[in-house]
Amino acid sequence: MRVLIQLRPSPDVVEAVVDPGRSATVADVADGLPGVALDHAYTPVALPRPVPPPGGDPLSLNQPLAFSLAAEDASVLVRGVIADDEVAARVAMLSSLRPDVTGVFADPVIHTTLTCGGDPPVGTWHDVERLLGADALRAEGLDGTGVALAVLDTGINLAHTERQLGRDVILDAARSWVPAGVDGRPGQFEVDHGTMCAFDTLIGAPRATLVDVPVLLSRRPGGSALDGLLSDAVAAFGHLRGVLEAQPAETRALVVSNSWGSFSPEWDFPVGHPGNYSDNPAHPFNLMVTALDEAGADVLFAAGNCGRQCRDGRCAYPDRPIVGANSHAKALSIGGVDISGERVGYSSQGPGRLTARKPDVCAYTHFSGSRAFGDTEPDSGTSAATPVAAGLVAAIRTRWPCTRLSPSQLRALLRRTADDRSEVGFDFDYGYGVIDPEGIVAALRRRSAA
Repeated sequence: MRVLIQLRPSPDVVEAVVDPGRSATVADVADGLPGVALDHAYTPVALPRPVPPPGGDPLSLNQPLAFSLAAEDASVLVRGVIADDEVAARVAMLSSLRPDVTGVFADPVIHTTLTCGGDPPVGTWHDVERLLGADALRAEGLDGTGVALAVLDTGINLAHTERQLGRDVILDAARSWVPAGVDGRPGQFEVDHGTMCAFDTLIGAPRATLVDVPVLLSRRPGGSALDGLLSDAVAAFGHLRGVLEAQPAETRALVVSNSWGSFSPEWDFPVGHPGNYSDNPAHPFNLMVTALDEAGADVLFAAGNCGRQCRDGRCAYPDRPIVGANSHAKALSIGGVDISGERVGYSSQGPGRLTARKPDVCAYTHFSGSRAFGDTEPDSGTSAATPVAAGLVAAIRTRWPCTRLSPSQLRALLRRTADDRSEVGFDFDYGYGVIDPEGIVAALRRRSAA
């Protein structure tokens, strides 16, 4: 079983991990752990410590938190493998023999969230552009200019994206991040799922700056070309926090689009185990999501394609399939509708596991757009809906950076202005409804005038 191991090494080692100008190896952090085959190609990742307000519960994440990367606070994550038949014994042994080991967590396989359906496209990306009110957004100066938009997926093919859009696209290779062992340069990966996601973000934010983060190209024994490991997403989020904090405060904005998730409990510790990911807000990746939100990033995740009417064949959770970070309270979980506003049958329904009220909102999918999979295949799944919503968020951030409108305020705005598709307000099919750009712009005008 692949695992993430959390340690508290000496302050000197922590400082070397935190400081981008220095380097620390796995051997520096963990000089051998009994029964663990450490992955020495994985660069150790600093995990910030959540700091509660005065009088707050240090074990609760349901409160305002700050996050500290100070040497005396931060811990460090490394990656390794424990034999499947020895996991329980080895985890117990590590905890008793090594006081510097503070946690052993699941490192589940993560997959893209393509649709299982074979239906033809419903409309085109120009219909989505119209429904997003792209002309009205541009008239308000909301086109994504200067906003970093990270696509965590299989990598972007910039040339293909530009051909399909018929114009130049901005991609920042310097702020992009490629996991160790992945071949390729930012913007030059094969046309695939990540290219579809990049194209779909630019429907609503045509002048956003793409940041290419191909976390789904990590390889594992027996793995496919379309899955990765959560540990690489942990490292990617650590990188993105640095990207965000390097920006000037007055224009700080980072939108993070994630069209992937964990489909099976097979790669996870059981629910209730301290190393579990699916239901555990204290898993390192779920902490990273919280920390990135606190730093000012907008994090979006696909709700997944485990809807009851058209369930993806990989969906192995018997119920509540929106799991882990895809159901995180500090992230927007995005369901899918077609251009008529009707929920597509594969869009996962709540309740979520970390937060019951998921998905948050729905966005458009199953339209003809990027042609990443051929001329007749739609951009589909909640995989397409998520970057469509991320593009809208990036457009808003053009004039409303996180110092002017916090991520939590923007999430509330998107929920409050959504076009309710039920008679009861929130429901587990549509969340709070379908994104409504016109309503959002009107609310921002009122906020600006107040």
